[in-house]
Amino acid sequence: MEIHISRSAVENNLKLIKKIVGENVRISSVVKANAYGHGIETYVPVAKEAGIDHFSVFSYNEAIQVYKITKKTADIMIMGWIGTSQLKDVVRKGIEFYVFNLERLNDALSEAKTLKKPAKIHIEVETGMNRTGLSKKDFKLALRIILDNIKHFEIKGLCSHLAGPESIANHVRVKNQINTFGTFKAELEKNGLAPEYCHLACSAAAVCYPGSRHNLVRIGIMQYGFWSSREVFLRYLHNKSGFDNPLKRVITWKSEVMSVKTVKTGKFISYGTTYLASEDIRTAVVPVGYSFGYSRSLSNRGRVLINGVRCSVIGLVNMNMITIDVTRAGDVKPGDEVILIGEQNDMAISVDSFSEITQQINYEILSRLSRDIPRIVVE
Repeated sequence: MEIHISRSAVENNLKLIKKIVGENVRISSVVKANAYGHGIETYVPVAKEAGIDHFSVFSYNEAIQVYKITKKTADIMIMGWIGTSQLKDVVRKGIEFYVFNLERLNDALSEAKTLKKPAKIHIEVETGMNRTGLSKKDFKLALRIILDNIKHFEIKGLCSHLAGPESIANHVRVKNQINTFGTFKAELEKNGLAPEYCHLACSAAAVCYPGSRHNLVRIGIMQYGFWSSREVFLRYLHNKSGFDNPLKRVITWKSEVMSVKTVKTGKFISYGTTYLASEDIRTAVVPVGYSFGYSRSLSNRGRVLINGVRCSVIGLVNMNMITIDVTRAGDVKPGDEVILIGEQNDMAISVDSFSEITQQINYEILSRLSRDIPRIVVE
């Protein structure tokens, strides 16, 4: 079993994103959740070769992974979790990080004083997501702490996160957030502080809300070849001729047939009694299951490609195996290629098809792909 990462698809997608946001806007490649299932250790070098020199992660552990890969040749930004014992190493290594409450700001100040090295901070403000971010009151207190200890801080950015720019239903809320962010930015400038970057836009906002781009955008799902929603894709197509999708899927997930057998009419297949053969059928067992990220909700519903034929998952998805009906797939034998996500001949299995069956969003399906599956870069 392997996951293939397409170098040409990454290059294509990043080129398109750069065209959308403009040459003066820096792209931060979001590689949290194991690069959305694509594999940090596999994806980061490919993105770097394609011109990316800024990476966003959620946690300290992810940051260290990227730090070891890039060898100080790229900027790294932690948007979320840093353990108290880890903050010293973050400051020491010059890794950037969000400050979203006064506790983290004071901890950062303490470590910066001890190490005699400025902490590289991004000031995250609350604009309406109501998750993390400094309130207006705490923002003023934070400014006082920063101004009183300015030599111990490097103000890398002012940032916030938009609440659902992929849906027109959130338009008013998002516009209010953009306006609120502007007031925080003005307050910062009034106090003589000029962050290197202001950043608010994710993939969806970068396409739908040009005013949110500022001089850095945090691009996640789009770099991997997926639109945040159909609405975002339609927004991109506005005033363009044709309906071709310019993004290319980076990931292909494939396995192979482990065994083949004939099951007689009236026999149950896999655990329990969820599938009864209504005729003599040929089945193939494939070594993939929910422990690899192939959801149990695909039991009796999933599809794979074998010999260029779309074949059904029958019976329950097991921890390590699935059973496929290959009766109409020709001469199937052990070792034959099985496409779980990707293309074979003129047929395709998309992540979107998984979403429609399981009710899981693309993000969830991708991020659940097991780290144990080898990732291989292909052209």
